[in-house]
Amino acid sequence: MTEFTGKAVFGGIAVGLASVYRKKDSTVEKRKVEDSQKEWERFEEAVETAKEELQALYDRVAEEAGEESAMVFEVHQMMLEDDDYLESIEDMIKEENLNAEYAVSATGDSFAEMFSEMEDEYMQGRAADIKDVSSRVVRILSGGADETAKSDVPVILLADDLAPSETVQLDKSKILSFVTRFGSTNSHTSILARTMNIPALIGVDFPEDADMKEAIVDGFVGKLILEPDEKTLEHYRELLKKEEEKRELLEKLKGKENKTIDGREIRLFANIGSVSDVSEVLKNDAGGIGLFRSEFLYLESSDYPTEEEQFKAYKTVAEKMEGREVIIRTLDIGADKSCDYFGIEKEDNPALGYRAIRICLDRTDVFKTQLRAIYRASRFGCIGIMFPMIISVGEVKQIKEIVEEVKASLKEEGHEFGEVELGIMVETPAAVFMSEELAEEVDFFSIGTNDLTQYTLAIDRQNARLEKINDPHHPAVLRAIETTIKNGHKHGAWVGICGELAADTSLTETFLRMGVDELSVSPSRVLSVRDAIRKTDLSK
Repeated sequence: MTEFTGKAVFGGIAVGLASVYRKKDSTVEKRKVEDSQKEWERFEEAVETAKEELQALYDRVAEEAGEESAMVFEVHQMMLEDDDYLESIEDMIKEENLNAEYAVSATGDSFAEMFSEMEDEYMQGRAADIKDVSSRVVRILSGGADETAKSDVPVILLADDLAPSETVQLDKSKILSFVTRFGSTNSHTSILARTMNIPALIGVDFPEDADMKEAIVDGFVGKLILEPDEKTLEHYRELLKKEEEKRELLEKLKGKENKTIDGREIRLFANIGSVSDVSEVLKNDAGGIGLFRSEFLYLESSDYPTEEEQFKAYKTVAEKMEGREVIIRTLDIGADKSCDYFGIEKEDNPALGYRAIRICLDRTDVFKTQLRAIYRASRFGCIGIMFPMIISVGEVKQIKEIVEEVKASLKEEGHEFGEVELGIMVETPAAVFMSEELAEEVDFFSIGTNDLTQYTLAIDRQNARLEKINDPHHPAVLRAIETTIKNGHKHGAWVGICGELAADTSLTETFLRMGVDELSVSPSRVLSVRDAIRKTDLSK
């Protein structure tokens, strides 16, 4: 029995055979061509074929997993239209008289290296995209068939990493878990694992001879076990059985009230990061959306998303929720989330730097575009807006002035919009200390416990060395939450929690006794939190 550790990107237990996915040798021959124009035309034909394949993949994945999951193939089509990318290939074919396969492969490698050297993790992840799309064109030029990782039995798939086109073409019914040597929490493999609700690990240095060996993945602690002994195998089979039984029991809670034994009812909402996540919200019977992270529209775009693009996304979510509340958090980039086209300079301490509402109040053109899109979408459902990283009453008053300007402009243009609740995220000690005054200015508070914990304890939550002392149960954090709830209620503001702690069922009763009005959790955690609520008796 051998154990290997890595980073868990999605929890759960998997027991089965390991399958090591090996790609075929993709070495491309470099050779001179006599007719460079004919070679360029051959490349152009291959690009058109690639676009057709990508469109077919987009249509298939959009139908199976939603438009957000399929968006990567739209990005790949855009890459095939990128001027710099095409010019590099054209120069190598027409100026150096090189064959198209080599020109595409060399350009892909060069661009992928450029992306991988960027500091932004999201942009680093695009290196896999450019290599994937280049490999597709090379494969078409070479007359090869499309490759996918295949298996006849359900397996724990082990790979260096998987390209987007590989992950989406897998037979999902045959995958128990993903384990990769490389990749990140934002890699397509990780995203797919979360979509499929199966455990996944990254950064695992598994051996090449692991193929077809008995294996266990523990997605709760980040562990891969190869050739487990009978005692270990039995232990994990029992854990797996309990997990399945628990899921079956929780399914029976769909349609039930979020009400304590003594009759206290609470709103139980879900957090989402994209339009496609709405299906999971509905599937898990959440009462609404307590946190719609709008920054995905910015992070997945090469330029500022337009008002129409944003309007379409917000309108779609509002309509799908059929009258249930959708609370949209305005742009929250900076710190660990950055967009190159914003031109934000590198900071020594980005967590305390130019981010979230600070960018919006400085770049009011960007802010107003988003607010216009949200207000226009509000007539199609029940929408609320909350503003992140607030530290003062002055900021809120400035925000409200901009909101009034946007509403007046929309009215003048003849746009209709609904009643929109305005709230703030409480995620700084300053907001906690000012919560009584802030409550007079807004309709609600939503406590972001991830950042609140970070700033209260002065611990960088991205620093693995501090993991042992990064305690979200710290009395100071819990007191900050209780103070916020108390002060919000003093002035009629309802108070919710949307950070990771909201899903911590060991604290559900504590939060209910504090008087919290709403808990917003990841869709997959809705039913377990509902179970905790229904088992609580506040009369005792």
